[in-house]
Amino acid sequence: MAQEVQTAYKDLQVWQKSMSLATNIINLTENLETNRKHYRLIEQLEASVTSIPMNIAEGKGRESKKEYIRFLYIARGSVYEMLTLLDIFLRLGWIPKNVFSEYEQEAIEIIRMLKGLINAIARS
Repeated sequence: MAQEVQTAYKDLQVWQKSMSLATNIINLTENLETNRKHYRLIEQLEASVTSIPMNIAEGKGRESKKEYIRFLYIARGSVYEMLTLLDIFLRLGWIPKNVFSEYEQEAIEIIRMLKGLINAIARS
């Protein structure tokens, strides 16, 4: 029983997809050719993308539906933050358009999944 409780969030497809996105973005940042004076932007991108699955997991571990939903909204906000940072990286020429578009599509899918999960929890 304890094992089920501890890892229940890992069964959520939205958590799995956001973990995949986070690891892909971190791998991307490892290979960015930028001026290191912009390291804070890279750190912020990594923080925002890792915040997505972390907030999903934290919300799942909360005591109430209201708290769970609040953390899912925070996760959604982190997706938008990540997308904004990727758009800045695109505009600075740090990433090509096709890379931005690929991650944008993944982000849109995660946003839709979060919305569906929020709605399902609210109805239950």
